[in-house]
Amino acid sequence: MDSISQAVKVLKEGGLILYPTDTVWGIGCDATNEKAVAKVYALKHREDSKALVLLAADLDMVARYIKEIPQMAIQLVEVNDAPMTIVYPGAMGLAHNVVAEDGSVGIRIPLQGFCTELLKRFPRPIVSTSANISGEACPKNFSEISPAILEGVDYVVDPQFEISSSGKASQIIKVGLDGEIKIIRA
Repeated sequence: MDSISQAVKVLKEGGLILYPTDTVWGIGCDATNEKAVAKVYALKHREDSKALVLLAADLDMVARYIKEIPQMAIQLVEVNDAPMTIVYPGAMGLAHNVVAEDGSVGIRIPLQGFCTELLKRFPRPIVSTSANISGEACPKNFSEISPAILEGVDYVVDPQFEISSSGKASQIIKVGLDGEIKIIRA
């Protein structure tokens, strides 16, 4: 079974995967599965009041989980050429523990790499949080991932796929329905 098929199988079973994104290595799970999301928080020793970033295949997938996509967000996605997470208002259909207190959720559409192919085959958004224990440094590549994280997931994607990872976290932009923009991380 190839890496993508194995990762999809684990996600469908409610498990955790460790996988290379277009930015850094991520811990992932099905973003609609509350129990799987709870496992991510436990593995990272992170408070569940801190929302998690999700990955989606495209704007069509985003539209299935956001009540109304702000026009400004559509424009940002269309011109984007670097990893960018957009915080959208009005999340719906997701595990409640991935949604922020204000009802928003951060979603990134990866531009390339392993996770792009994974998202084509897994029909729902995937959690994408950095592969580290909360408060520790974010690993820039596979060799820097702690044993606790490696042992805490159900499947580790072959490190050969990290070739398209930038090693830098994405920018985060919060977009409102009235066109307001707030840069959270540049």
